[in-house]
Amino acid sequence: MPFTLTMPKLSPTMEEGTIVKWCIKLGDHVAPDNVIMEIATDKATVEHTALDEGFLRKILIENGGRAIVNQAVAIFTEKADEPIDGYIPEGELIKNDIPAVTKAPISTTVEPVKKALAEALFTLEAPLENYIFTSPLGERENRLKASPLAKKIAKEQGLAISTVKGTGAGGTITSKDLKGVQKEGMVVFGARDNPKHIPGSYEKVALTPMRRTIAKRLQEAKTFIPHFYTEMAVSMNELYHLREELKGGGINLTYNDFVLKATAMALREHKNLNSAYDDGFAVLFQTIDICVAVNIDGGLITPIIRNADFKNIGELSVEVKELAARAREGKLAPHEYKGGSFTVSNLGMYGVSSFTAIINPPQAAILAIGGVLDIPVVKEGFVVPGKVMNLVLSADHRIVDGAAAAQFLKTIKALLERPSLLIIH
Repeated sequence: MPFTLTMPKLSPTMEEGTIVKWCIKLGDHVAPDNVIMEIATDKATVEHTALDEGFLRKILIENGGRAIVNQAVAIFTEKADEPIDGYIPEGELIKNDIPAVTKAPISTTVEPVKKALAEALFTLEAPLENYIFTSPLGERENRLKASPLAKKIAKEQGLAISTVKGTGAGGTITSKDLKGVQKEGMVVFGARDNPKHIPGSYEKVALTPMRRTIAKRLQEAKTFIPHFYTEMAVSMNELYHLREELKGGGINLTYNDFVLKATAMALREHKNLNSAYDDGFAVLFQTIDICVAVNIDGGLITPIIRNADFKNIGELSVEVKELAARAREGKLAPHEYKGGSFTVSNLGMYGVSSFTAIINPPQAAILAIGGVLDIPVVKEGFVVPGKVMNLVLSADHRIVDGAAAAQFLKTIKALLERPSLLIIH
């Protein structure tokens, strides 16, 4: 008898998936635990295996197609020659196309506003070819210095005459100048084998499931969490010299390792920063589990260092490097990225001096780390070379106040400016 394969729920936060590749073809027999397809979820691309034995008879969602959890994606039969005419697949039968955005009446209630914010902010109202922002030749011919014959040829053949440099008297474009000219709608900069689209044309690229989830969560975070920002500069002179000494002894620790250790120690002292907001309640986490933002293909993921305050700086260094490597390979287990009590995001390695980060809900705060800058500083009345790192804390004002944020940063600053304390703890 026929039966339906639906989009499985492969992670706790998964709402839809993209079928990257079918690993079987029509008519193939599959047994339990055989790989059927590869699915891109909001976290990673994973292989999905068969639960039942059967024959693939019809694919409802092709490679590259999206489906929500429990939506029908294929029809199987128990026997190879069973008819499937008239069989209605089980599960959610939802059109795979992205629905068009419609205008809604203005509302003062929260839910309609929240729903409207989740909609796309830009949609095409006409085919892409109607969005070529070039003026017709007739609107420009009076402004062009071109011979009548050149204008006629360009108009009949649809040539981009405005890109041509004239060789006639006073820079006039002649018919000879039109040889090899691109069609209207394309502009050539440099070699003819490397054309560039004209200004105003564009390509619409679908977001990956991970990128769509990030977009949704961060839009909600920025919209509904009252962020405030506290910035503090940290002298890194002592830490710089300590790192150099450690390198000489074969110990290679990054600035990020020291920041993670300082953050873990500061969170133990400032427990209100190790918290989350939950519908009128402050949730105070009993363990310090630091999420570390890692850039991967298609988005961002935050693997978690559990019980970070109980680990020495060497253990933190090894663990964060291993987690980051497996994150980029898409091999993290759900418990390694789900949860966490505080987040650290570092863009210093990209030369960024400072930035403000968006809170990772439902956490109360996120720490943004800039690079170590060589700048002049005043010390004992003299201007001397110095090394400074900027830290910016984004906090949820519903449960964290400015003074608490400042005290937290002050503790981190004190630890980083006396880095030997981070080595012995």
